[in-house]
Amino acid sequence: MSEQSAGAAIDTEALARRLDEAWESREPIAPLSESDGLEDVDRAYEIQTTWSEMRIGRGERIIGRKIGLTSFAMQDQLGVSEPDYGSLWDSRYFPAQGGRVEMPAEPFLQPFLEGELAFLIGRPLAGPGVTLQEALAATKALAVAVEVVDSRIEDWNIKLPDTIADNASYGAFTIGPWSRSLREVDLRTVGMLINQSGNRVAEGMGSASLGHPAEAVAWLANKLTSFGTSLEPGDIVLSGSLGNAVPVQQGDVFVLEAHGQSPLTVSFT
Repeated sequence: MSEQSAGAAIDTEALARRLDEAWESREPIAPLSESDGLEDVDRAYEIQTTWSEMRIGRGERIIGRKIGLTSFAMQDQLGVSEPDYGSLWDSRYFPAQGGRVEMPAEPFLQPFLEGELAFLIGRPLAGPGVTLQEALAATKALAVAVEVVDSRIEDWNIKLPDTIADNASYGAFTIGPWSRSLREVDLRTVGMLINQSGNRVAEGMGSASLGHPAEAVAWLANKLTSFGTSLEPGDIVLSGSLGNAVPVQQGDVFVLEAHGQSPLTVSFT
């Protein structure tokens, strides 16, 4: 079967429903690229959008976007030349209080924790042709962030269409206090450390996200334009991981530290 005919046979709504059922039941599914021949990236984004629309119909809210595959090493691993994106669902946003947050471990299937930067969009940002400088100019403030990436696909056995359809492997997120001063920092040089029980388990730099985290935001704005949408004031954008991802289990406590910002402690209960 040709790629075109395979793509034509894919039932977008049925696959979105399958992912939704995996999210709700915490039972992973086979890779859609294998079980259903999902190969086309645009079709994968259609599945992602359909899944979000299903959730919105049940009261979900989209409060921003997450960018994935911003590491050139991860792109090489999956054989792709650009990142991907997903939606930040409000039901999995856990606000921090006093630099601390508790997340329930029970909803996740196979979670990993990543340290990132969050951008608070202050004015509309739409492509095509958005530059790094324009992305920074549209940013109202930044914050350190923790994203939990999770996959509804068995054993993280993913190809690019699998993770795109699966809302870019979104699990949950939290952020530290918004900082206007971070806008004046060279974000390429922002260092980040993640400790667990006093031991360093991850470290990273801003340059790990497409060479500059704002470059990832510019990419996102341009990519969204190709799907007829844009970044709007109040949107939160997660930059993509600045270092390696760390596996998560119930009872784990992580402390994220970054350039002049208050530590962010995340406990999994």
